[in-house]
Amino acid sequence: MCTNCETTQNAHGLGRRQFFGLAAAMAALSTGIAHADECAHFDSAAQKATTPDLAVQFLMDGNARFVQDEALHCDMLMLGDATSEKQTPFACVLGCIDSRAAPELVLDQQIGDIFVARVAGNVATAEIIGSFEYATKVAGAKAIMVLGHNHCGAVKGTVDKAVVGDNLTTLLNEIEPAVAVTPLKGERSSKNHEFVQAVAEANVRISVAAFTEKSAVLKELVDAGQLKIVGGMYNLETGIVTLLS
Repeated sequence: MCTNCETTQNAHGLGRRQFFGLAAAMAALSTGIAHADECAHFDSAAQKATTPDLAVQFLMDGNARFVQDEALHCDMLMLGDATSEKQTPFACVLGCIDSRAAPELVLDQQIGDIFVARVAGNVATAEIIGSFEYATKVAGAKAIMVLGHNHCGAVKGTVDKAVVGDNLTTLLNEIEPAVAVTPLKGERSSKNHEFVQAVAEANVRISVAAFTEKSAVLKELVDAGQLKIVGGMYNLETGIVTLLS
């Protein structure tokens, strides 16, 4: 199922394969099942053993595999079958709809690993916040990542005050606060690449803050240390995801 499972480890020396083994050991008395394969589905025992920090680390480890061209090659049909009755993902990712920045690919995650919501400009809308309340409070995910990217068309459209249609204009208005808080050097134009990048990063930070500002459920989980919310920027040229401070 997995072509390079022996070589992948995270910064703490605990690869996903080893982690599955530890998680399975914790549940061995009740299940008798050992997960020693990177491609084993992320089950309840693994989710229970995952801390918020470790959930973020799993996402960053996946990006490292992607960048190094060492992505896992798992049996997706097997994973679909294994998770058909129950899903226990370890994290949620809010990404842009951009065709070049699919979270499952650039973070190298498999079926059953992560909840993903995508909308132009990775804006934390009420629908997405509600969805992630379910994903965390009910389904048990331990981390949320807001994943923006460079050369974002939605950000450029907001900077240029593009007018396309009522629905898109309403969406771009959600990004306008990021423009307002970003110092402008030069002209307000999508050709001002430094400004566009700064707005994109500000937009990610605003979405990160929105999850706890607009959701008592998520704030309670964060305050209790049961959930971590982070922002990241994906670089289209290098493939690297960088966490924002």
